[in-house]
Amino acid sequence: STCVSVWEEVSIMDEKNIPIRTYQVCNVLEPNQNNWLRTDWIPRSGAQRVYVEVKFTLRDCNSLPGVTGTCKETFNLYYHESNEDRESYIKESSFIKVDTVAADESFTQVDVGDRIMKLNTEVRDVKVTTRKGFYLAFQDVGACIALVSVRVFYKTCPLTIRNLATFPDTVTGADTSSLVEVRGSCVNQSEEREEPKMYCGADGEWLVPIGGCLCSPGYEEKGSASCTAGFYKAKSSDPGCSKCPPHSHSLRDAATVCDCHSGYFRSDADPPSMACTQPPSAPQQLISVVNETSVVLEWTPPRRLGGRSDTSYSLECLICQTAGRLCLPCGSDVLFSPSQTGLKTTKVVVSELRAHTHYTFIVHARNGVSLASGAGATQSVSVSVTTNQAAPSPVSFVQATDVTRHSLSLSWQQPDRPNGVILEYEVKFYEKDQKERSYRIMRTFSQSVDVTGLSPLTVYVFHVRARTAAGYGEFSAPFEFSTNSDPFPLIGEGVNSAFLLLSVSGVGILLLISAAVFIISRRRSKYSKTKQDSEEEKHLNPGVKIYVDPFTYEDPDQAIHDFAKEIDVSSIHIEKVIGMGEFGEVCSGRLRVQGKREIYVAIKSLKAGYSDKQRRDFLSEASIMGQFDHPNIIRLEGVVTRCKPLMIITEYMENGSLDSFLRKHDGQFTVIQLVGMLRGIASGMKYLSDMNYVHRDLAARNILVNSNLVCKVSDFGLSRVLEDDPEAAYTTRIPIRWTAPEAITYRKFTTSSDVWSYGIVMWEVVSYGERPYWDMNNQDVMKAVEEGYRLPAPMDCPVVLHQLMLDCWERERAERPTFSQILNMLDKLIRNPGTLRRTVVPEVCVPERSMCEWLQSIGLERYRDTLAAAGYTSLDSLLGITHQ
Repeated sequence: STCVSVWEEVSIMDEKNIPIRTYQVCNVLEPNQNNWLRTDWIPRSGAQRVYVEVKFTLRDCNSLPGVTGTCKETFNLYYHESNEDRESYIKESSFIKVDTVAADESFTQVDVGDRIMKLNTEVRDVKVTTRKGFYLAFQDVGACIALVSVRVFYKTCPLTIRNLATFPDTVTGADTSSLVEVRGSCVNQSEEREEPKMYCGADGEWLVPIGGCLCSPGYEEKGSASCTAGFYKAKSSDPGCSKCPPHSHSLRDAATVCDCHSGYFRSDADPPSMACTQPPSAPQQLISVVNETSVVLEWTPPRRLGGRSDTSYSLECLICQTAGRLCLPCGSDVLFSPSQTGLKTTKVVVSELRAHTHYTFIVHARNGVSLASGAGATQSVSVSVTTNQAAPSPVSFVQATDVTRHSLSLSWQQPDRPNGVILEYEVKFYEKDQKERSYRIMRTFSQSVDVTGLSPLTVYVFHVRARTAAGYGEFSAPFEFSTNSDPFPLIGEGVNSAFLLLSVSGVGILLLISAAVFIISRRRSKYSKTKQDSEEEKHLNPGVKIYVDPFTYEDPDQAIHDFAKEIDVSSIHIEKVIGMGEFGEVCSGRLRVQGKREIYVAIKSLKAGYSDKQRRDFLSEASIMGQFDHPNIIRLEGVVTRCKPLMIITEYMENGSLDSFLRKHDGQFTVIQLVGMLRGIASGMKYLSDMNYVHRDLAARNILVNSNLVCKVSDFGLSRVLEDDPEAAYTTRIPIRWTAPEAITYRKFTTSSDVWSYGIVMWEVVSYGERPYWDMNNQDVMKAVEEGYRLPAPMDCPVVLHQLMLDCWERERAERPTFSQILNMLDKLIRNPGTLRRTVVPEVCVPERSMCEWLQSIGLERYRDTLAAAGYTSLDSLLGITHQ
């Protein structure tokens, strides 16, 4: 150190009588002292804040006589930053003051004589960040002081290991409150679980550990030791080494998976913790039942399943010759129900086979390891059958020739599969506009027929079917042909002009009369259909999938496995509860199936403590939904039945139920948007009706809306309630306001009763979620509907929409439109939005009309006394009434 001014280096004895060197100054008799003592250059060594510990003694001014006003009991500490040790002289103004230091204890002369040293220790911190080093300086301003020692140091957080991550020795931050973020590095044989971090505090303590590392596969945390032979660790997240599962072994240390014993296998999808398994043995007791050109095959599961539960079956179909038994694969036209491969059931119906033909069917049993390397061929069992006679397949092509104004000739090809000798053909035809309300039948032994007595300029629809000894086959698809427009033979050279004018006029009058009669007949029989029409319509739609009631299954688990996909619960991530269902909580979450993108789903769960009936009822809705595949029907993603709680997973509809969604956005949609919503609901209901499924609970609350405003039909549980409870029609469980009269009175639920409910849904949509029949109770609603009352048009409702509602509410169900007709009408409205501009105008109260007459005209005369009691006695007084 360099002494400046009157600081002196003096040796004194400490309290242990050991000599020590000090710097002293004691100019207390002279005023305005300014005595400096400066250190040598001190390198910073990366520190951002250094600490200065000063030990000193200081004499009490009161023990010095005659120094009043000039003696001080403090000194000042300064510092100056510099990049190099070359500054021999530094101006006082270049130093920055750290603090004024005072003594906690001072001494007197008597104390020194008694050798009682009162040593003071003070620590100050200095922020040094801009230069490579610094100087310290001590300024005396008139005190009697001795510096015993000066210690300069900085703090670090020491090297440490936390959560299997190493954190190096770290210098603390520049500020007393700063935290230095430090990233750790994983120790050997470990890997990051989450980025390891800690913070170095200003006092040199490690704070806030985040993340860490896990031992690598094959190693465990006990000193990162490797797994020994017979043990393994597959993932770093596993808690430690595990013993090899059954039928497997590990012969080396640090194994990440155990190898299977000879004859045992593991599939790519099997976790390492799963025991090694074997392929199944062959299916047992294969039996066949032939029904014309269909065969029912049934078998029992293999005696040995190989220790797995994922056994499935596949069928091989061969068509064989009698001589030599030469067999070839069946064609693609053969149908397998429920499927040909990936079967979980032990029963299959094979149809569309040829008549009088020899077939061989081979049933293979497979599981997850059947295709593993070294597993060998799949085990199978076979059976040979011969089909019987059967009805012919549909005629595939029909053409028309020799077309005139009143006749045409039809010809067609023989069916692809006659299945025997064709005995005759049947031709059914009708005018396209009549839609089978009136049709004619012709029969012929040849592959052609002359059709006469047709109307000119008219499009006709023709269907042809063939008959063998086994009966009629299905009708062909529709073929449309039009009669031509050749002029009358009378119109030509030499024809009298007056006669020509009269003929044309007569034709015009006949056309007008025919049009009038046609319009009236269309109006009267707008939507009626006979039972025969319905049956024929099914013939026109061969191959339509028909709904199977899951309650016909003796084993409900078989139904759920037939119609719903089992989902591994580990692929479901529940995020939040969004409601309560009949059986338990309804949550939203995410589903991530291997090989597919992650999707948002809704998750219904079955609460604990359920009965067998509640379990069956819960899963029956999934068995129903699993049969549907339509963009306007809620989609079933799958079920969880192999662990608790049981879950039903469906697609997630962001906007919830339609009624609450409309109430939330009252008046915010255009008429076209509302019609678009109705169109989607009608499309979904047409699909259900085509499958012969009756919903029974169609209402806006059971329609769900996604983020794209697509409406989807949901909630298929009411049919179960009505089947299980014979008195359900007379309880509050039945939705009276939405249900057709015949369904309430006679429990006659049909597609027509669903059409009535659809009319109520239309009213709900156009009124933005208003409650049907408002505050009327159920008894009043049933009485009013029976007496002919129908809901009036909502505000700003287009006339055509209200008329369609009224058509849906026809008393006779045969007079109501079908969903196909509703869909066609809505499509026309969307294509011609101008038809939606005319809205229903509420009837205006006219002075000459009495209150009673007006109420009678709108079917509300029963409210006359109620209105009169409330002070509404004239039509004028009603003008002030509010909706509420």
